[in-house]
Amino acid sequence: MSLILCAAWLSHEALSRAELISPRASAIVYDRNGAFLTQIGDKTRDPTTKTPRVDYGYWPLASIPQRMARATLALEDGRFYDHPGVDMRALLRAAWRNLTTRGRREGASTIAMQVARMQGERPRSFAEKLMQAATAIAIVARNGHEATLAHYLRLAPYGLNGHGVAHAARFYFDKPVEDLSWAQAALLAAIPQSPGRMNISRESGLALATARARHAVARLEEEGAIGAAQAALARAELDHMRPLDAKRRPETLHLALRYEALAREGLARTVADNDRRINATIDLAVERDVLHLARRYLSNFRRRGARQVAVMVVERASNAVIADVGSSDYNDPQAGAFDFTRVRRSPGSTLKPFIYALAFERGVLKTTDLLNDIPEGASGVSNADGLYLGPLTPRQALANSRNVPATNLLRRVGLEANFNFLRDLGLHDFETPAESFGISMAIGALPARLEDVMRAYAALADDGIMRELAFTRDDARRPARRVLSVDSARLIASMLSDPQARLPSFPRYGPLEYPFAVAVKTGTSQAYRDAWTIAFSHRFIVGVWLGRGDAGPMRSMTGVSSAARLAHAVLAKLHDAKPGDIAPETFAPPPGRIAIDLCRADGGADCAQTLREWVKPAETREAATYDGSPAQGRSMATAPDSQATGAAPLVIATPEHNTHIWRNPEQPERFNRLALKLAPTGADAQIVWTIDGEPFATAQANETVFWPMTPGRHRIQARLALAPVASRTVKVVIE
Repeated sequence: MSLILCAAWLSHEALSRAELISPRASAIVYDRNGAFLTQIGDKTRDPTTKTPRVDYGYWPLASIPQRMARATLALEDGRFYDHPGVDMRALLRAAWRNLTTRGRREGASTIAMQVARMQGERPRSFAEKLMQAATAIAIVARNGHEATLAHYLRLAPYGLNGHGVAHAARFYFDKPVEDLSWAQAALLAAIPQSPGRMNISRESGLALATARARHAVARLEEEGAIGAAQAALARAELDHMRPLDAKRRPETLHLALRYEALAREGLARTVADNDRRINATIDLAVERDVLHLARRYLSNFRRRGARQVAVMVVERASNAVIADVGSSDYNDPQAGAFDFTRVRRSPGSTLKPFIYALAFERGVLKTTDLLNDIPEGASGVSNADGLYLGPLTPRQALANSRNVPATNLLRRVGLEANFNFLRDLGLHDFETPAESFGISMAIGALPARLEDVMRAYAALADDGIMRELAFTRDDARRPARRVLSVDSARLIASMLSDPQARLPSFPRYGPLEYPFAVAVKTGTSQAYRDAWTIAFSHRFIVGVWLGRGDAGPMRSMTGVSSAARLAHAVLAKLHDAKPGDIAPETFAPPPGRIAIDLCRADGGADCAQTLREWVKPAETREAATYDGSPAQGRSMATAPDSQATGAAPLVIATPEHNTHIWRNPEQPERFNRLALKLAPTGADAQIVWTIDGEPFATAQANETVFWPMTPGRHRIQARLALAPVASRTVKVVIE
């Protein structure tokens, strides 16, 4: 009676374990060029030692890979299709050999018995072995041989905490399991017997695995599964195998942690259910370059109190993140474990462009208006340098990053309107009243994350279209939406990319100036706790933060003196810019606006000081001057010639008026050239360029002409070839 009850219990328990169950499939992340980035596994505990571990793999199989199946059966269970889950012949043979011979004991576990063990790993004992045998019979009876074999191939361990042949084929050989050669299939089939000893990334482990793989090849040849030629080819391939490169994460561990978080939140899609690759947008070569530059510049700034750095690089238009450095080093005791791209910090003046953009959107501000940069008295707002520049155009006020005009503008548009606009841009998610931040939200009181600031600047760069940052090629992102008009976005970009407008606060040829078109904005928080720079070219957006994990102050370290230098180095590296390079490019102008030169009222007949501005045609006669005198701005848009002929105005974009240029005598003469280019006119006209009154070249209006520089003072002008329309004369000095 006891035997009957025991058999009944054993049968019931075996049937309860007969369902095929596998852990959740993990993912492997590759960079945009196919280089290994990281694996995303599940934390488990070893059933024997109870120590924590991370398991990878368990990829489902679309179908049973025949080469892998044959090699596995040759080594693990030659009579798999001839028994019900337990091979009695193998059991008797193993028992006899274990009784009659010394040395390593022989097992008789079948594929089905191993599936039973792997589905519910428990301490090994005779009772558990008996339960595995009963469960194996139940598994085959319920699911069939094919499903049992497929499940084994999904669960089997293949070393380095990886499971399943589909994962192993991709991890070790970077190919689908169906594409494995006979030698590769035999090598993988050998590993599950002892995954720790047969670590094929080591010489000793590979030697053990290849020896067993040769045995598999011999068995396959005996069974007629492969011919003599295929067997010889497989042996030759095994003979020439070298330890496989161990996959290692990049140094920037924050990057791996970000992808782990994205995968767990369902925001990083795999290629397919049975292909658990995640194709990242990250370029590991760029990531390494950026990390190297970040560490180098941080080491230079440590003496001034800087302790940590974060850098992001995003591709224009696609918003694909190609570099993401969260700190100098995850293991750095100076708060290195914090990912500072995702930590809220005071953004300083980096939010000012959005204050101006909203004012343009609401019609509160025109490009020809004047903003007062004067002491504010009771409001308590002052400029970082303690100086005041008087009346400024919006272009000057923003480019000089003056605090007083920005806070006054925010007050004019409204606290609530600006607070809600910044929330709509994703720069914050606070539900507190706008009054709790006040007008100082324009100068750093509203904490923001670097990744959020990057996304907002990407909208500026993309003509006002807001898109989520993309970390994978197959991610699920919210639809793009418009947050700014094209007009406002391009106006702000033109102001941030205008080196002449930054005077006098930011001298020419410093870290804010590039040999190609770049819009750049810096920020410095109170007491120098944070230094920021966001810059975008036609191809990339770069964001840099420097500071301390304890939010302590640094020593007079501003955004322009620190973060801007690192951003400049990163952008120059991305563009492969060489010293002396000059790219005659500009950002697209606001549609429907025309370029004018604003002159000081006291500038005299030569208009010694000018500032380029984009205005609506109706505003050209209302253009203000630098010092606030109305209607005395001199503009080629209203020149008699252009008005009489109806032709589009001609405005020289490059070079700027009163430019001082030094030739490099060590360069070949072909490199000592000055780019001559008009501001976009929208017309396809033929232009005659004159140097010192003499014709130099004929070109189309949208074409760039290069003039071999000669020392001296020169006058440059552009004229329509077939109409009496000319640009204003630009004066340059060549030395």
